[in-house]
Amino acid sequence: MKNFVKHITVVTVITFTFMISCTESKPEVKAELGYDDYPVYSASDLGVKYSSDKTVFKLWSPAAEKVVLRIYDKGLGGEEVNKISLKKVDKGVWEAELNEDIKNKYYSFQVKVDGKWNSEEVDPYAKVVGVNGKRGMVVDMSETNPKGWEEDLKPELKGIEDIILYEIQIRDISISSNSGIKNKGKFVGLTEFGTVNNEELSTGIDHIKEMGVTHVHILPAFDFRSIDETKPELNKYNWGYDPQNYNVPEGSYSTDPYDGKVRVREFKEMVQAFHKAGIRVVLDVVYNHTGFTNESNFDQLVPGYYYRQWDDGKYADASACGNETASDREMMRKFIVESVVYWAKEYHLDGFRFDLMGIHDVTTMNDLDKAVKEVDPSIFVYGEGWTAGDSPLPISERAIKDNGFKLNTIAIFSDDIRDGIKGSWSAHDSKGYVSGNLENREDVKFGIVASTQHPDLDYSKVSYSKKPWSKSPLQTINYVSCHDNHTLYDKLKISNPNTSDIELLQLSKLANTIILTSQGIPFLHAGVEMGRTKYGVENSYQSPDSINEMDWSLKTKNIKLVDYYEGLIKLRMNHPAFKMKTAKLLQENLKFDKTEDDVISYTLNGAAVGDKWSQIKVIFNVSKESKDFKIGAGWKVASDGEKFYEDGSKSNKIYSKGVVKVPKVSAVILFKN
Repeated sequence: MKNFVKHITVVTVITFTFMISCTESKPEVKAELGYDDYPVYSASDLGVKYSSDKTVFKLWSPAAEKVVLRIYDKGLGGEEVNKISLKKVDKGVWEAELNEDIKNKYYSFQVKVDGKWNSEEVDPYAKVVGVNGKRGMVVDMSETNPKGWEEDLKPELKGIEDIILYEIQIRDISISSNSGIKNKGKFVGLTEFGTVNNEELSTGIDHIKEMGVTHVHILPAFDFRSIDETKPELNKYNWGYDPQNYNVPEGSYSTDPYDGKVRVREFKEMVQAFHKAGIRVVLDVVYNHTGFTNESNFDQLVPGYYYRQWDDGKYADASACGNETASDREMMRKFIVESVVYWAKEYHLDGFRFDLMGIHDVTTMNDLDKAVKEVDPSIFVYGEGWTAGDSPLPISERAIKDNGFKLNTIAIFSDDIRDGIKGSWSAHDSKGYVSGNLENREDVKFGIVASTQHPDLDYSKVSYSKKPWSKSPLQTINYVSCHDNHTLYDKLKISNPNTSDIELLQLSKLANTIILTSQGIPFLHAGVEMGRTKYGVENSYQSPDSINEMDWSLKTKNIKLVDYYEGLIKLRMNHPAFKMKTAKLLQENLKFDKTEDDVISYTLNGAAVGDKWSQIKVIFNVSKESKDFKIGAGWKVASDGEKFYEDGSKSNKIYSKGVVKVPKVSAVILFKN
């Protein structure tokens, strides 16, 4: 996630007024309560509960003196058709019950705190909203289900170890003029099968299916605030890391943002289409901050509570976006857990990626991981194990890499192997191991063993982590590029300015060969398989489509690279030796060879994990010269750095008489039956 506009914020001091009653007259006493003194409401019925007979509204706002509910015919504009005062019932909850059918009406809340009426807002628990997310919508959720939704089945997943993640942005993948997709930039653009580019090569969902990945990771697609849904002609772009309404899909990705039900139905249609294609769906979630601070529905309805503050009262900003949410406060923790469970149930989602997960506390992350696994044990939760700034939350409580052993089954991104392979994310011209920076060799080895304990590593030479932070390879996400920072191609081009395009693609291919043969969970940035570029733009969160779009002509231009990625993914899927489940298995069955620093070579004992190949040898050569290695007899070539030969039929191409020739800046994979 990248930095957005900083918000100047002012803390609202909350006071409660109460009377001390006794036999003699007492003056009014004003006592200031801390947020930890707020009552906790344990029931899971906040928000709106609709039936044709009545609709019940519940809002948690313990500091409120009065609360009113307004009903509208439209999601934006128009006069209110009804105004109801809520009554305070229990544990800071305010309630109103309307004994009539108000289906498809819109609503908002307004609270009075310290004698002042705050602005009208939709409640944080809203499941459907009108255009621009200003008002909630009363909906019969069954009417948002596409045809066949009840029969929607999750694609088979034998185990977490089989996951291969592919990160897309709804707009990027379809908006290009050569995508062949009709509904460009929309959820339903990813329901279109049979789309092709100008040269009749598959695009969109068909391309993702051909790649062979198991999970598509969708950048934030909940309702975010930076796009004016009433003005699509502005063609404004944003990644979406500025949350407005957490439990609602983004309206600009729907074909009709004015009708709240459309965005819900079309999101479900997209999930349904991916499932039919054999692909699971992960949603990128951003519970660590909101797009506004004082103006957010959180702060207008329950001032101050949902955000962390420093001791001097200033809002904390570990997100570098103006605020950070207080997941360690009971009602915020409850909100996050219930929200994630809601998405898992209502939208049949298969995983969640947490932006700046280090801002959240370990307890909250473990609670939500447990909760979604009660919905479906195969749901995969992972996130960024860091913050973008300091936080009042003690380091020992943060869901960061250093506390990885405290997280039950949640996986964490490895910036160790990312920067080890390609160079520092912040020093744009720095080289990584594939570019010949041999100082990053141990970083790459650390990633190969998925950040676990291994006897062949010298942890003092790992750049970022001087000790293992993952108790299991299934808790490490290995990657070399994502939406953040430069694309892999651009990073390599900037750090290797005198390198030809062909050589840059060779470096790129080697980089993700390391990722897809490493232990742990591999993650690919959409388009990396075809040499995607953003033309040198590093932080493209609000750059135009011309920068962010996937140019599908690159698939034609670099079809050999695309084919290589498909072969590499197929190789990984076919062989459990690349997907060991425990650190103990790695320690016993992955052995690094002693080589020169410009070569990393290791052997996997496939027989120990039921692989049809008894042994597998992987060799990475980052030298600009080919290298000969004596490896003994009996080996067959699975990959020569260009193609894949599962049957070993091309063994004589680079291997004979016990010697294998590894081409320059390349990877060779061999096996024994």
